[in-house]
Amino acid sequence: MNPTPTPREIAEMTRVQQRARAENNAHSVLTLPLKGVYFDQIAAGTKPQEFRLCTDYWRKRLEGRVYDSVVITKGYPSAQDLERRRTYPWRGYEIKTITHEFFGPEPVEVFAINVGPSPRAGDSIEGAN
Repeated sequence: MNPTPTPREIAEMTRVQQRARAENNAHSVLTLPLKGVYFDQIAAGTKPQEFRLCTDYWRKRLEGRVYDSVVITKGYPSAQDLERRRTYPWRGYEIKTITHEFFGPEPVEVFAINVGPSPRAGDSIEGAN
């Protein structure tokens, strides 16, 4: 009979699983849940970037990282609800200062994550391959 693993053994198992995933080059996906209006604009091709505030949370997820793809979702759909889910190739991001009603009346610094058409030749995009 196997004894119950200790917390230390559980932590080691988790580290082993994380190493195995990294070694297998697991597909990396950035998932961005959106409000319906912004999802619809991106899906229609009228909104080429999705904005996230420059916070420690988003810095950890974006700076120095390269993803295989970006998945935008309309809210939090089930995995089977493909109508509320779109996948785009990873095209990096830019850091911008914007004023937007969602963030309030003052200008804020944001990560502008590229989810629209490919950038024009010669454009420099941070975080892109």
